[in-house]
Amino acid sequence: MLKISNHYVSKIVFVLLFVEVLVLFGSAYAGAAVRLLDPGAPKLAHLDHFFTSAIAFTIAIVFSMSAMGMYRLDFSEGLRDPFFLKLMPSFLMGFVILTLVFYVAPELYFGRGILLLVFMIAAVGIFFARMVFFKSSELRFLETRILFLGGGPLAKECSVLALQNNNYHRYVIAGFIPASTEELCVPADQLLTVRDGDSLVSLAQQYNVEEIVVSVQNRRGGFPIKQLLDCKLQGLKVTDAATFFERETCQIRVDSLQPSWLVFGGGFDQSFIRTFMKRGFDLICSAIILVLSLPVMMLTALLIFLEDGSPVFYSQERVGLDGKSFKVMKFRSMRNDAEKSGKPQWAAKNDPRVTRIGNFIRRVRIDELPQVFNVFKGEMSFVGPRPERPYFVEQLIEVVPYYNVRHSIKPGITGWAQVRYGYGSSAEDALQKLQYDLYYVKNNSLFLDVLVLIDTLKVVLFRSGR
Repeated sequence: MLKISNHYVSKIVFVLLFVEVLVLFGSAYAGAAVRLLDPGAPKLAHLDHFFTSAIAFTIAIVFSMSAMGMYRLDFSEGLRDPFFLKLMPSFLMGFVILTLVFYVAPELYFGRGILLLVFMIAAVGIFFARMVFFKSSELRFLETRILFLGGGPLAKECSVLALQNNNYHRYVIAGFIPASTEELCVPADQLLTVRDGDSLVSLAQQYNVEEIVVSVQNRRGGFPIKQLLDCKLQGLKVTDAATFFERETCQIRVDSLQPSWLVFGGGFDQSFIRTFMKRGFDLICSAIILVLSLPVMMLTALLIFLEDGSPVFYSQERVGLDGKSFKVMKFRSMRNDAEKSGKPQWAAKNDPRVTRIGNFIRRVRIDELPQVFNVFKGEMSFVGPRPERPYFVEQLIEVVPYYNVRHSIKPGITGWAQVRYGYGSSAEDALQKLQYDLYYVKNNSLFLDVLVLIDTLKVVLFRSGR
């Protein structure tokens, strides 16, 4: 894994993205070269702008492929139908984006003939690039041999995660070194025998281990901290269970988290520069979206009124930054008597209280548009933990550890938990979402915000997630 702006990115995905950027950029020049070899073809009038045109083409296609989830690799699928089912719509979306770009900046347009050739060459190039990568997934250089220090419940959970979460990387478990203070929960045949006089370094070298995952719940008494330091000095990677879990799932596990890990670990950037950049991004985007979405919002308001009368908007108290309450605005998607009992209820998937118009605007996320006003006012951000109602916050603080940490940054219209987890209607769902929210709070950056927004577009297109 690579770490870019505190966010973990698979090396395989990073290399694949780099290769495909080169393929797309090269396809633009290859298409132009083939077209210009034809004596009867018109010459490019704006060849001096072609570099910028090639950049625009590359960015448009990469953005579209990301929005279609093409960088969520699954080596078990290979190059079967799902690849083509995503590639063709990606190119179609890229074509629409390029059309808008050429409309705004006509000097970048390089002609229909060249554009068709560029798309054809790019499709072939992407296919062969993917074929090489899926074939390379069978090679041993993608494997990492890991050793778990521990044999209890935490070690078992980490080992299961290592074997299941292998779409981007393949782990081979060399074995477990159990701790005498823990109940044995891993297979006995995978335990490593530590003879008298053996060091952790020699054992790791004997089994060709590249990484040691410290998965001991209780580290008191007999914990080999000096031997782990020796391993690190010998070039072995030493990772604790919390970091391993964060890296592999993009969550922060809370049920076995050491408070010191949060205090002394990296992340949690709330600096002035980060806050200034985020606020600037929110102001510019909210102003643009308010102007562009005004016709859609007016039509939505009219349809809601015609189906279920007024009010059109739904204002509700939510908990925001530093635990302060504010009124969040949404288009009303439920009946007027949705909470006639007077007691707040969890929203659920396929909620029977949702109206017909409400069901549609929820699926395409139009109901969230009025929250742009909250963003413009500074009460919310585009990306951040979803704000919850005070009634539920009081309950969740009692049963979910570290729940208040999510209130250390502004809530968002969309968030890491929303694009990674579905609808939640229980304390267990809230715990799972919190683990994603904690990851975002710890690692938030403009780079991660962009990834969340791209994933949000994918959620809207495929009607998945929250």
